[in-house]
Amino acid sequence: MRTALLGAAMAAIAIGLRAQDAVYPPGVTREIHDSVQRGLEWLARNQANDGSWRNSGGYGSYPAAMTGLAGMAFVAGGSTPTRGRYWHQVRHSIDFLLKHADAGNGVISVPAEEGRSMYGHGFATLYLASVFGMEEDQRKQDKLKRVLDKAVGLIASAQSSAGGWIYTPDSNSDEGSVTVTQIQALRACRMSGIVVDKKTIDKAVDYIKRCQNPDGSIRYSLGSGGDGRPAITAAGCAVLYNAGVYDDQPFVDKAIQYCKKHIQVTVDNTGHHFYTHLYWSQALFQRGGQDWTDYYAKKAAWLLRQQKKDGSWDGDGVGTVYGTAIALTLLQLPYSYAPIYQR
Repeated sequence: MRTALLGAAMAAIAIGLRAQDAVYPPGVTREIHDSVQRGLEWLARNQANDGSWRNSGGYGSYPAAMTGLAGMAFVAGGSTPTRGRYWHQVRHSIDFLLKHADAGNGVISVPAEEGRSMYGHGFATLYLASVFGMEEDQRKQDKLKRVLDKAVGLIASAQSSAGGWIYTPDSNSDEGSVTVTQIQALRACRMSGIVVDKKTIDKAVDYIKRCQNPDGSIRYSLGSGGDGRPAITAAGCAVLYNAGVYDDQPFVDKAIQYCKKHIQVTVDNTGHHFYTHLYWSQALFQRGGQDWTDYYAKKAAWLLRQQKKDGSWDGDGVGTVYGTAIALTLLQLPYSYAPIYQR
């Protein structure tokens, strides 16, 4: 009798514990957790047989860029090439990018589908660097290292004389969105133990500084002149933090204050809402404090309202892979699984 009663009591306790919310990082709720799971499941269902993700909108498919962004969403959720719920998707996507790493010049791209190869190269390099230290198979890790060494070499050789980068590796020109992608890729490589010449990063940071206007905003490019852009300024803030440049530097604080005035959390006033918040969220997460707490609560609530029934998000009219990968990356920042996003 006592055994039966004890068993019933333990069962009731177990049911009660299951009914309680799991322990989530600060700011994350059960609703956010469930939204993330639906998004990750959508990405997993929509991975192509070759391991890639592609967009189908008017901006082109960009398989290297989209695979890098989608892969980062899985890493941000705690999956690795060998562990986690989505390890198979991570493994398969890594193999796709390694297959499309040019053995000659080192660029990671699918030339037939990516006319502007440096975007894909930057996001792919960021992703491969993020999983490099998680790889448990020595042969695969060795291959990753060879590809990343050449990828870093390609980025260094493609840097313009001014210190930035542009759409293709042989143009000797520069603009902000490509530049921040390469800086973050280099930083991820350096964090994972891949050798990166500090001069390359220092020159790139100086480029971002020189693109800043007196009001704190960052221009599209060094030679473009004119007003700065909130999206590029937010991206600049994020990668400056990645490069170890913090608020004690006046130009960083000015850029942050500009973004706080000109970026709205739930209204697209930039024309590139998802892109802007991919980086603005990272910058605020790095800063921490009440600004981050307030931002995350408001932004997460907005993203949950925008999520489609199938679990995806449509981002900036670029496509659902793009939107879903960015939304998931932002929502999972509090977990701090991806090294590049950690404080």
